[in-house]
Amino acid sequence: MAAYSIDLRQKILRAWERHLGSQGTIADIFGVSLAFVEKVLRQHRTTGNIAPKPHAGGQRPRLGVAAQAVVQRLMGANPDATLEELCTRVAAETGVRVSVPTMCRVLQRLDLPRKKSRSTPASVIRRASGKRARTTAAAGPVCSICRPTHPTWRRSNPVGRK
Repeated sequence: MAAYSIDLRQKILRAWERHLGSQGTIADIFGVSLAFVEKVLRQHRTTGNIAPKPHAGGQRPRLGVAAQAVVQRLMGANPDATLEELCTRVAAETGVRVSVPTMCRVLQRLDLPRKKSRSTPASVIRRASGKRARTTAAAGPVCSICRPTHPTWRRSNPVGRK
């Protein structure tokens, strides 16, 4: 969200200096929160300035430049490593533990692919979605409870009611 303009801050300060109402009334007049009015007045009282403060920069990255270099080196040495393996290897080398999603964001920031090479053997576990899953599920129920034998039961009505 963008900072409030200096013009609005000046109007709030002038209204307070002219005693046009309480801080809550001034907040209502200008459509801002009471906390913002208090902040502007406190900032003017302590620094004499009402300009918005610069952005503080946010949270520092968990893996610094040196640790990112370690990630790049590990990916160069073993490009088929999973995110979990990368997390444990980086923790062993740098002492900084990160989660799998954090490692994924680091790889994205470094423009390193997560795709594995085609020479890696395919996973034995198949996905349970797609056409195969639908055809096997529609092949037939296991027992009479799953598919009632009552004549009113229809395929479009799985509950068995009319």
